[in-house]
Amino acid sequence: MKNPFAPLISVILTGCTVMGIRSSAEPEYQLLSESGEIQIRQYPPLLIAETVIDADYAQAGNIGFNRLVGYIFGGNQQKQQMAMTTPVFRESAGEQIAMTTPVSQQAVDNKWTMAFVMPSGYSLDTLPTPIDSQVTIKALPAKKVAVLRYSGSLTLEKINENSRQLQAWIEQQHLTPLSAPRSAAYDPPWTLPALRRNEIHIDIE
Repeated sequence: MKNPFAPLISVILTGCTVMGIRSSAEPEYQLLSESGEIQIRQYPPLLIAETVIDADYAQAGNIGFNRLVGYIFGGNQQKQQMAMTTPVFRESAGEQIAMTTPVSQQAVDNKWTMAFVMPSGYSLDTLPTPIDSQVTIKALPAKKVAVLRYSGSLTLEKINENSRQLQAWIEQQHLTPLSAPRSAAYDPPWTLPALRRNEIHIDIE
């Protein structure tokens, strides 16, 4: 029997995401310090589902998202459905770390990686196995991360601009970067730009 309230629930949930009210879980972290829109966070070990997309930035977002959504919504050998979590990470595949010069998010050989953080409670042994060979499961170690938070559209220009800002701050603070910048998105694309939560993450020593 169909739930008579399903259409209403769908409208309410869509309205919440449009207005910037989030319901997806995100990884817990320890806030170590804060300076304006920049934070230093300590993240625990995480599991991610990752895919590499051979396409330009705009196309890579759609292709990668569809692959990963397919995995968590039953596209796995166990046919399990998992909760959607945030953030969604995206970065250039194979980008190298620059210690002094700001790095922009540019695709290496036109390839991008996108990753979903897996829900807590799973392990490498208990996560369902992807059917799509282009989706891989990875375990990330605990890490300290410099994070710059901003709102607006998630364009490549915005990502590059905020990446350079965070890299400059890291250099000013005499911190050592251990990764290239990566984009972290917390809202669906239909959320009003002014209410979106976007971040740039850079691992630090």
